[in-house]
Amino acid sequence: MPAAVPPVLPLSTWWWCLVLLQLPQALTQPQLDPNPEKASPAGQAFPYLSLDGSPLNHLLLDPRSGHLYVGAVNHLYHLSPDLQVLSSSQTGPKLDSPECLPPIVPRDCPTARVTPNTNKILLLEEGVDAVGSEVGARSLIVCGTLFQGICDKRSLGNVSEVLYQTSNPVDTQYVAANDPRVSTVGVILNQKGVGLMLVGRGYTSKGPSDIPPITTRRLSPSSSPSRQAFSQDEELGKLVVGSYSEYNNNFVSAFNHSDHVYFLFSRRDMWHRKEYRTYVSRLCAGDRSFYSYVEVPLECSGGYNLAQGASPAEHQGRPALFVAMAAGQASTPTATGRSALCVYGMSELDASLQRAQELCYTEGGRGRTGQEEAYIEYEVSSKCLRLPKDSLKEYPCGGEHTPSPIASAVPLSATPSLTRETQLTAVTTTTEAGHTIALLGDKKGWLHKVFLQTDTTGMLYQSVLVDQDSPVNADLLLDQSGQNVYVLTDGKVSKVSVSQCEQQPDCQSCLSVRDPYCGWCVLEGRCTRRLECSREGQANHWLWSYQPANQPADQPADQPADQPANQCVTVQSLKPAIQSREEATQVSLTVAQLPTLLEEESLSCSFGTLPPQPAIVKGTTITCQSPLPELLPPSPPGSDHVSLRVSVMFRDVTISSSDIIFYDCRAVGRLNITSPCMACVGSVWPCSWCVLGGLCTHTNNSCPRQHTIHNSLEEQLEPRGPESCPCVWALQSSPLVPMGFLSPLTLLGRNLDMFQGEEQYVCVVVVEGEELKLNATLEKDPETMTYTFTCSAHKFQYPVNQLEYSAPIYLQRGSHHIDSAPNLRLQLYDCSVGQSDCSQCRAVPSDYGCVWCGGESPGCVYHLSCTSSPGPEDACPPPHIIQIEPVSGPVEGGVLVTIHGSNLGMHYQDIQGGVTVAGVSCLPQPHGYLISTRIVCELQPSKQETQPCYIVEEVNGTHLVCRTSPSNQTAELTVRVLFGKAERSVPGQVFHYMEDPVITAASPAESFYEGGRNIKVSGRNLDVVQQPMISVRLEHMAENILVMRRRRYARLLAKNRLLVFNSTVSKKQERCMVVSPFEMTCVTPSVTHDSKVMGVWFELDNVKVSFESVAGKTFSYYPNPELFALNRDDPDTPYRFKPGGVIAVEGKDLTRAMTRDEVVARLGDQACEVKTLDSTHLYCEPPEKQPDSLGSNQLPSLRVVMGKLNVDLGTVQYDTEGLSPVPLAAQVGLAAGAAVVVLVVLVIILMYRRKSKQALRDYKKVLVQLETLEINVGDQCRKEFTDLMTEMMDLSSDVGGPGIPLLDYKTYAERVFFPGQRGAPLSQNLDLPESRRRTVEQGLGQLNNLLNNRLFLIRFIHTLEAQQNFSQRDRGYVASLLTMALHDKLEYFTDVMKTLLGDLVQQYVAKNPKLMLRRTETVVEKMLTNWMSICLYSFLKEVAGEPLYMLYRAIKYQVDKGPVDAVTGKAKRTLNDSHLLREDIDYCSITLTVMVKSGVEVQPCPVKVLDTDTITQVKDKILDQIYKGAPFSQRPAADSLDLEWRSGQAGHLTLSDDDVTAIVQGRWKKLNTLQHYKVPDGATVALIPRSAAVVGIHQVYQTGEKTPMLEGDGEEGLRLWHLVKSNEEPEIPKHRKSSMRERERAKAIPEIYLTRLLSMKGTLQKFVDDVFVAILNTKRPPPIAVRFFFDFLDDMAEKHGIDDPETVHIWKTNSLPLRFWVNILKNPQFVFDVQVTDSVDAVLSVIAQTFIDSCTTSEHKVGRDSPVNKLLYAREIPRYKQLVERYYSDIHSAASGCYQEMNSTLTELSGSFGSDMNSLVALLELYKYINKYYDQIIASLEEDAAGQKMQLAYRLQQVAALVENKVTDL
Repeated sequence: MPAAVPPVLPLSTWWWCLVLLQLPQALTQPQLDPNPEKASPAGQAFPYLSLDGSPLNHLLLDPRSGHLYVGAVNHLYHLSPDLQVLSSSQTGPKLDSPECLPPIVPRDCPTARVTPNTNKILLLEEGVDAVGSEVGARSLIVCGTLFQGICDKRSLGNVSEVLYQTSNPVDTQYVAANDPRVSTVGVILNQKGVGLMLVGRGYTSKGPSDIPPITTRRLSPSSSPSRQAFSQDEELGKLVVGSYSEYNNNFVSAFNHSDHVYFLFSRRDMWHRKEYRTYVSRLCAGDRSFYSYVEVPLECSGGYNLAQGASPAEHQGRPALFVAMAAGQASTPTATGRSALCVYGMSELDASLQRAQELCYTEGGRGRTGQEEAYIEYEVSSKCLRLPKDSLKEYPCGGEHTPSPIASAVPLSATPSLTRETQLTAVTTTTEAGHTIALLGDKKGWLHKVFLQTDTTGMLYQSVLVDQDSPVNADLLLDQSGQNVYVLTDGKVSKVSVSQCEQQPDCQSCLSVRDPYCGWCVLEGRCTRRLECSREGQANHWLWSYQPANQPADQPADQPADQPANQCVTVQSLKPAIQSREEATQVSLTVAQLPTLLEEESLSCSFGTLPPQPAIVKGTTITCQSPLPELLPPSPPGSDHVSLRVSVMFRDVTISSSDIIFYDCRAVGRLNITSPCMACVGSVWPCSWCVLGGLCTHTNNSCPRQHTIHNSLEEQLEPRGPESCPCVWALQSSPLVPMGFLSPLTLLGRNLDMFQGEEQYVCVVVVEGEELKLNATLEKDPETMTYTFTCSAHKFQYPVNQLEYSAPIYLQRGSHHIDSAPNLRLQLYDCSVGQSDCSQCRAVPSDYGCVWCGGESPGCVYHLSCTSSPGPEDACPPPHIIQIEPVSGPVEGGVLVTIHGSNLGMHYQDIQGGVTVAGVSCLPQPHGYLISTRIVCELQPSKQETQPCYIVEEVNGTHLVCRTSPSNQTAELTVRVLFGKAERSVPGQVFHYMEDPVITAASPAESFYEGGRNIKVSGRNLDVVQQPMISVRLEHMAENILVMRRRRYARLLAKNRLLVFNSTVSKKQERCMVVSPFEMTCVTPSVTHDSKVMGVWFELDNVKVSFESVAGKTFSYYPNPELFALNRDDPDTPYRFKPGGVIAVEGKDLTRAMTRDEVVARLGDQACEVKTLDSTHLYCEPPEKQPDSLGSNQLPSLRVVMGKLNVDLGTVQYDTEGLSPVPLAAQVGLAAGAAVVVLVVLVIILMYRRKSKQALRDYKKVLVQLETLEINVGDQCRKEFTDLMTEMMDLSSDVGGPGIPLLDYKTYAERVFFPGQRGAPLSQNLDLPESRRRTVEQGLGQLNNLLNNRLFLIRFIHTLEAQQNFSQRDRGYVASLLTMALHDKLEYFTDVMKTLLGDLVQQYVAKNPKLMLRRTETVVEKMLTNWMSICLYSFLKEVAGEPLYMLYRAIKYQVDKGPVDAVTGKAKRTLNDSHLLREDIDYCSITLTVMVKSGVEVQPCPVKVLDTDTITQVKDKILDQIYKGAPFSQRPAADSLDLEWRSGQAGHLTLSDDDVTAIVQGRWKKLNTLQHYKVPDGATVALIPRSAAVVGIHQVYQTGEKTPMLEGDGEEGLRLWHLVKSNEEPEIPKHRKSSMRERERAKAIPEIYLTRLLSMKGTLQKFVDDVFVAILNTKRPPPIAVRFFFDFLDDMAEKHGIDDPETVHIWKTNSLPLRFWVNILKNPQFVFDVQVTDSVDAVLSVIAQTFIDSCTTSEHKVGRDSPVNKLLYAREIPRYKQLVERYYSDIHSAASGCYQEMNSTLTELSGSFGSDMNSLVALLELYKYINKYYDQIIASLEEDAAGQKMQLAYRLQQVAALVENKVTDL
């Protein structure tokens, strides 16, 4: 078949190349699919255009003009239909950040970067007028990822012309996804003359999180009401979703069909298995409220679950949706390579969607079997209902009362039409002559063409490579003619023809391409589309190229036009097919599928290039006359025939053709010289041989009067065949002829009796082209008819280059050449050629007679030639080796050794097993053996018995040093020394080769440049190493600035980034110290900062181990840590230090490559103990007394040593004025307290100086006590902060893990909604008899529907609040019940709350607006509290929870460190002066060893307690330690356990707060303490269950000491006390009670202990600051609920004309800090599972009051009469006020309009936590209030006109009738 004609290059393409030189425009020859059944038989050339902005994102075709629009990264293009750039525009990059809202200000947006703009939406807006008719105003809609996905409009004629631009966008104008990886689709609608765009976008993790998945956008701005273009306003619909991140929609396509809009997307199936599936959703085109939203999952058999592309089209005249699906990777949205094409009928899709709607409207979502087949999706607070059966018909697009959004649980299934192993990315379809053809693009840049049969089965018929390894974009578009498809890949736009009909030159190639577009037009002789063939409707005129696989090939000719037989017009037979060229004859052709002709039309025949001849047509037979012999072309050289093409012609078009052969018998004989007779009669042509004439002829009559031998094909004639030809058929003598000897030749012949007469025979031998003729004599055997010819003997002397030469021989009779057998040849040979030695000579076969002839000139000769002495030798000389390679190799062997020589054997068997090298066996290889001259053998391993030891130092007379060589095994070897030939051994000792040392671990993996850091190395056999080293390989790098040659090398320097490597590699080493066989320590070498560390390894003598192979990571060097001088402002000035404190050293990167334990600090000649080390600070505790200096300076200097880094930080001078407390606040307080005490004492002395000496002595004692107290308080304050920080660092590590016992949301909500209330509705169940349950639940459901009516709910609340007996407690309870009932509809709840708050503002504006929200006096105020608690739960959990918990733990730790009175709750360590333990209690801290049972083991646990603790307090502290970090509710109660003191063998004693040993004084009984039982420090105790202790009472013991003391029964009238008695006055000695003044003095003296408050405040200050900063931080975006509500309050103030900023400040304070944060600060048990004791609660109350004071606007003035807690935080409150003001100000100045984000958040919260609410119980509790005030509520509803219209009273009566069978007016 002729080759395909290459396509003609279009002239327009050349024009592009000439004009648009800047565009890489070209024609490309595509690759084809390697599968021959699917690939096109010929390539397809197509134009393409490469564009900037990869990857290209979207392609749009204008149907009017045919112009193309391309959206790319940072670019927008406008192309002509032939891919010529008409206009373009650059859309990016620009400064932006997905985390910031536009406009972008770098100062306010630290994450802003120059960001590329990825095109997300590219749509065509048709201009419409009010009635919807098209007008000329058309534009291009373009949306990108920049600035939160804003859009603009551009001119269709010039895309650089912006018609509308979104400037200063608000959050309603954010359209597309701001992440290039997240999908966005859009579709444009016209509703009553208003252009709208429905947009589907995926979830983005950054930026506004309130944009729903599907929104409606207006395309043009409007003035009434004022709306902006591309805005999503309240009156426009949207799909509200709860937790959008959980669904993670990935939109694929959006399109219009009929009166609906469809979205195709994949998402996580949250209803079922939470795996990703593909869905189709549908909306009525005019449904602005999304009431009609319904979606159904698509199922494509085979696990194809993720849609990649889609195209709505028609198949067999019916609308269908073609979807390219891919199989997902596990349960992720990531598509794999497996993909398929699935087809879904639109009618079936609509039926499935309608079925889901109908079930959810009328059947509660359940099908006939009772299974749930439709449900409400996206965590929306709606549910399927049971409305009237005709609801769907009445409301086909839904209504306010119908449920939505609806999802079908039953998927719409389809069987894949086609499957592929490469991911399909795009699909489009077209129809050709009633057939559907799908065009598919894949991820590797291929375009696949698929024929779809009636049953949607797809057959791939061609694949074209468009762009290698570049995915085909989903926008696959056909041009206006439907003949080309525009293919968009990452960097190209290609215009690919849908068919290649015109490129097929003949019928066979046209049909073999199997293209549904193509068919062969018979009479026109070309491959065309069907409608292009003029007689396509007549039989056999247009033959279709594509035949479906299930269609029979033998289909009759009258078959329908759409089912052809797929067979060309064919010549079935040709008679004759072969013909002698010497005569002419008639030729008949039988043609199948011959098209019918008109009467006036005829056919003709053409032979080759000869002129056509008329043909006679009879049916399917065509008869023609063959050409005359003289017109035939000659046969080709070397050939005996010529083949001509005989064609059936219609005019000048060839309809069909076949080949006819014209043979030439004369040429047959001429072409075979040695046997012409046999060639003639044995040929495939009917030729005969004339014997006497030597002629080959085509007829038997050509040899008159001669013997004729007939062709073997003529079986009836004799003689015939090659066996009848006269010939010489064999040699009777040997064919072996030695050179130089007379050799007779004898030939055998046959069939020679045909020759007549006597002529001379001659033998002819041909040697190298020369003929040697020898006379021959004939002998004939009459019996056998055998002819023997004897040729005369001849001595052959021709030079040859090889052992033998084959010479042809034949017989000649006169001039006549007699045939010879083809294999008749002489073998001339010479023994001396090629046989260079004896072995080669003897290896020659014996038939040749070659021998090795000895003598002076030995050689290989013919045996008759060896006449010299000693004659032929019987044996060969020994082998001679000339060369061996290689000459060295490893002792392990395995090397191939090649040996060259002579006489190396005559056969391989001669040398097998007989080769050794240096005494080691070498196995010969058969493939490498050459007779006598070469042996190739494989060397075997050598046994090594000695190990060399290389001398490394100069040898002297007494010793030498050598380095051992490596050994591959452990061994014990004798040490031998060789002195020349002398050898000496070391007697009695052997050298041990041990296992190599192994390193298994090394840490740490980082150091700083100065080095010196200790690396701990673990391993095995480390003690055998003599020189362990750690090595670092460095590369020194220099950066050269090139100035002189910058222009010349600009391009080179740009590539090399101005770095010129002129480096040298060096190595740094440090010696390691071996500690044990399993451990050694290495010190890191120092490196310079300009070095690059190339590698770190350990050198263990000869063993090298890289650090990375041991530690699993590379060793890193970091810059040296920086330590700043103690006095940074004046380093020469000594640092003043007050004894008892710590020295704080500032620095930078102190912990990057260093730990606290590695740092050494020395002050003078003594150590400064390092207490704490973090990234920026080092705290060390110096000695109590100033150390001596080590240098000439009198003052000691502080030196810090980190590895090799030794830093002098300056001198330190101790203060000699005495000890001062830490922190500063405690110092000031102590000084003030001391001053007050001294003043009081002086006043007392002046007033009572005249009293008795006894009183004076008493006062002196008091002074001594005060001085002692002052010193003790100072000592204690100094150590408080350090102890607390150490404890809290341990706590921080606990909190980092699972250390924060956060409550789950349900418990949190219960404690906030119903504080202090047991059996709250959240934890109750609906307690109803089964007979009433269903009815009551139905009634409660109707009540729920009533509550969802805004008018009813507001009237209901106002009616309740109007009742006088509706208490404040009832108001809070009802508000919390409403919160529960409406928790799944928080958006609605918020709207109602805003309405009620508006009413509340109206009330207070008329009175005093500053008092609003101060208390919780109304239902809405409690609703606001609950609303804040719901919205800020996640903020508590993620942000404020940790610092709040740290504050609680710090308070508890500090309080528990001092005595706490178990009866009064007063504590030594507190912030609350009313809870201060004002007496000086003697106590000491002791450590108990608690035996804790862990599984079967009992482990000791140390616990610190006070000896003044009661037994219950001790048990609590033990439980705190054992269950550290565990929730309080999960640990046992202290009351359920007894404390048992175990003292060796003496016995066990159970301790108790109150027993028979308790001390009773008068009416007071003191609680037992550890001091009471005299429990020593280090005592062993255990907690045992109380039941076990009771059992122990009845046991028999040897001594009574083991018997637990019985708890004594409390006597009547006795009062318990612990540390102080709870009466108002301290107990005074009897001898002083008579004096009133003494009584006053005794009362005043404890005021000195108020200084303890300062100490407590100073230690907790950091934690208080952390909590306040976490709550009021402005660096982090405030919670959306706070922004939303503050905006609402600002709007209310503006609405009511309140311009006093203080009023709005008070409102905000009362709504957030006072209403929520103070509640949380005072009650951490609302958030955490902890126990808050009275002493901890007292501290929290002071902190909460400080927070309240910080939020007020009034000036904070303090005086001597101010409360102590206000004095405590007098300095901090102004700073906190600034935090609050900045917090309020930043929220106010931020962009407003966050209602969309708030609604999205509320929807998500509704879905996340709505299921935790027990709504039915809440509804039943609410109904109790309805029942209580039933008449008032009914009357209120009937008074309202709107309520009457909605029949609210009637509906409430229905509820009452169902819930309690109340008799109503129904």
